[in-house]
Amino acid sequence: MLKVSVVILNWNGAEMLRKFLPSVCAYSQAEGIEVVVADNASTDSSLAVVCQEFPGVRTIQMDKNYGFADGYNKALAQVEAEYVVLLNSDVEVTPNWLQPLIAYMDANPKVAACQPKLRSWRNKPSFEYAGACGGFMDRFGYPYCRGRILGTVEEDKGQYDTVTPIFWATGAALFIRLDAYRQVGGLDGRFFAHMEEIDLCWRLKSRGMEIVCIPQSTVYHVGAATLKESPRKTFLNFRNNLLMLYKNLPQQDLRTVMFVRSLLDYVAAFQYLVKLDWGNFVAVFKARWAFAKMKPEYEAVRKENLSLAVQNRFPGWTPHFLIWNYYARGKRVFSSFE
Repeated sequence: MLKVSVVILNWNGAEMLRKFLPSVCAYSQAEGIEVVVADNASTDSSLAVVCQEFPGVRTIQMDKNYGFADGYNKALAQVEAEYVVLLNSDVEVTPNWLQPLIAYMDANPKVAACQPKLRSWRNKPSFEYAGACGGFMDRFGYPYCRGRILGTVEEDKGQYDTVTPIFWATGAALFIRLDAYRQVGGLDGRFFAHMEEIDLCWRLKSRGMEIVCIPQSTVYHVGAATLKESPRKTFLNFRNNLLMLYKNLPQQDLRTVMFVRSLLDYVAAFQYLVKLDWGNFVAVFKARWAFAKMKPEYEAVRKENLSLAVQNRFPGWTPHFLIWNYYARGKRVFSSFE
């Protein structure tokens, strides 16, 4: 069995592969490590680029676009390795990026998953929005990171360079034990994209496993390269966040959290309306309608998740009210929440 399989899910990303795959190939060369491009039925020249320009990279071809979540489920069904890395196609890795991750996971068998430090490819001194130095979640289900609170991204000055337990590891560079991934059912394919890695990490954590950020490994992420800000992205974020909460919240928290979230979602919709952003305004309502429609099919999933949970409070799930602290109290950096 291989030690690590670095799996890049691609859809119509030929130019991204040309730009970023060279660093992955150059800095992932070691015995027992493979690089795989799993293609979600691209209609551009992606497969030809990989075959012709990166002959050492294995390819997996899907018959249609399964999205991020189910795309990875389909791809990882064709992988056998102790560890897998779910790596976005717009990530530039650095020399020896895998070694700290492998060493820590080998030494800590209770840790199911981890992530490297994510810095911005466009502004390299700064953290990157999608994962920064590890993910956390507030009491009402709003995700944030060491190094990124809502829209405020910090410069990396080494302030978060300790290995730290986190709530969720970014899907842009998720290093995970393949058996743990399969044990909890992988990513939720019905999410399609967005929030699916947080949902996965929640299941891992509730079943007694640990997740950490290992900032001794650094990668650079472009971010928002595959699905730019749009009503579609807003829809997926709002709908999937509600599905994630319904699937995983302990019973004693469910009613309060879902009530508060309904109010806050309507506040967010109103803000779009004030900006005359009709597309995103409608997307919030469509997301809530879609959640209500899908909720019955998740009742059995919720029961299963709660029945398998061995803990419902763990590092990374904080008592903070992120929105209030950010806008009313001016707390804009992670250290102000510690």
